Amino acid sequence: MDNFAPLDREKQILGHDIIVVGASAGGVEVLTQLVASLPENLPAAIFIVIHLSATSKSFLPEILNRNGKMHAAHARDGEAIVPGRIYVAQPNYHLLVKRGYIRLVQGPKENGTRPAIDPLFRTAAKAYDRRVVGVVLSGTLDDGTAGLIDIKQRGGVAVVQHPNDALFSGMPKSAISHVEVDHILPVSAIAPVLVSLAHEPIVEPGALSVNSDSEREMEPDIVELDGMALRERGHPGTASGLTCPDCGGSLFQLHERKNLLQYRCRVGHAFSAESLVAVANCKHREIKLQTRQF
Repeated sequence: MDNFAPLDREKQILGHDIIVVGASAGGVEVLTQLVASLPENLPAAIFIVIHLSATSKSFLPEILNRNGKMHAAHARDGEAIVPGRIYVAQPNYHLLVKRGYIRLVQGPKENGTRPAIDPLFRTAAKAYDRRVVGVVLSGTLDDGTAGLIDIKQRGGVAVVQHPNDALFSGMPKSAISHVEVDHILPVSAIAPVLVSLAHEPIVEPGALSVNSDSEREMEPDIVELDGMALRERGHPGTASGLTCPDCGGSLFQLHERKNLLQYRCRVGHAFSAESLVAVANCKHREIKLQTRQF
């Protein structure tokens, strides 16, 4: 647990001890294969988001415990981060990584889903910089791409399942096309790379005193903000002329990541261009179905 305490020395040698993993369709199979090859004493904590229905019950921790050596459990809000553990997102909650602990929030959906991968990735990058490894596995559309950009921008490592190895190649292909990925691998080769990175020394330089860590924690992620705080922030970007399919409000184009088109409404719902089309089409089909029923 000391590995995850706020740094109060000028520099400290650590490994890549924060591993964040995102998956969607086909994810249970690939995650089962991945954890089966990880050692029990891995000097890193692993955080997993897999897209789930808000009303579904997740059995992923039980599945991972049957097939792997590391202990897996659903993450709990406020829980301290401990190496050698696997933390799994709960249905209908975003899983966020803070400096030394975990947050679970029911903030606005991103890319039409909660939990979403992007909030996990970007909060881990914000909290742990170069110590983070982001892993994108099988899935459709492009959740995780924006978060992987943030991980790379802060000096972390990007690992993506090879699209030809994935049951659904949408998420891996999107990540590869938008991010300078460090490792593109079949799932059978990902675990050895994670083990190597966890043991690979990195030097986390100064400017991370207790005070600066506290300042960093004072900046909540957007999915943690309530309606009043979101309104006080004003428009999140430039007007796009598009409408949010989740709440009907105006969508604004974001300019945080130059090579990825993204939108967010005043309520906080966020979309990539691809997920916006997919969610809007899904809503349209639902409306047509309801109309037919009457």
